[in-house]
Amino acid sequence: MWRPLLVAALLVLSGCATTGPELADSTTAAESGGDAPTDRALTPEDADPSNPWGDSNLTVAVNNTANDSRNFHPLVETALDFWANNSTEYVPYSVGYDLEPNASDPDIVVRFVERIDSCANVTDAAGCAPFVTAESGVSPPVSVEVAESYSNESTLLILKHELGHTLGLNHSAEPQSVMSPTSQLTTLPRPNATERDLPWDDSNFTVYVADETADGDADRLREQVGRALDYYAGGANGTVPANVTAEFVTNRTDADVVVNASEELSCREAETGSCGEVRGTDPDGDGALEQYDELHVTLSDVDPDAVGWHVGYWLGYGFGFEDESEWPEPFRNATDDERQGEWWE
Repeated sequence: MWRPLLVAALLVLSGCATTGPELADSTTAAESGGDAPTDRALTPEDADPSNPWGDSNLTVAVNNTANDSRNFHPLVETALDFWANNSTEYVPYSVGYDLEPNASDPDIVVRFVERIDSCANVTDAAGCAPFVTAESGVSPPVSVEVAESYSNESTLLILKHELGHTLGLNHSAEPQSVMSPTSQLTTLPRPNATERDLPWDDSNFTVYVADETADGDADRLREQVGRALDYYAGGANGTVPANVTAEFVTNRTDADVVVNASEELSCREAETGSCGEVRGTDPDGDGALEQYDELHVTLSDVDPDAVGWHVGYWLGYGFGFEDESEWPEPFRNATDDERQGEWWE
């Protein structure tokens, strides 16, 4: 049976990352103060029946086919030290390790790969390893896979977790700081959404307009919002990718972009006008969004003929524009008359 470690991505609201629980204990053997188990070969007469490996000292090799620029050996060594110093507390037998990255006949091979396509019918797992117990038996070499795209701290947690499976620990086992099936993992640094040509995972946008926004004239409102969508679908004077498309949807939960009206603006201190909020993920944990998943545009007492301009402005925000010079010309210092005119021409 294979056991995946799933990724619980950080959800970010309005540009502020939520704070997650503490990550795994990254204490090394030297820091933990524990004594390493005495290494000795087991003979058939004194072999521990609870130990499926038949040996108290396991040889571990490392195979890095994903990222030649990273040296994973220190992280593997720290993870091995963790279990060597804590196995007797959590496992019914003691274990030690010899890290020999190029071993020809290892018990375990830790493989760093670009991605793990499937593990126990789970996609996007961060790590994968077999669940080794006395009942299941073992046939070395056992392969432990780890996705290479995570930060050192998260890679260490993944290593500890997957090595725990090779010791017979399942997802309900202690220590839960290591063996929990999901953890908030951080990736290596990635470009922020505002640094990317397209901050979304694809260029096809779905748009929902709340009924109350129409104020009795749904066709007029849809036409205004459609002007903004068509403007960006046409490239917005070269400021966005040329392959952008958009379509209206009738279900709010299906929408990437939501336009609604309110008597007050919750995202800025003003009673009239508009505001926008983006939601997305921060996989590298740097406090900035790397990808947008939703854009919410709120209108308050906006002239019906200016709705398209306001939606267009916030679509620019959804494309990662930060500085005024980044917005297309119609959205820079526009007067009220310009906002209500045919700004898209």
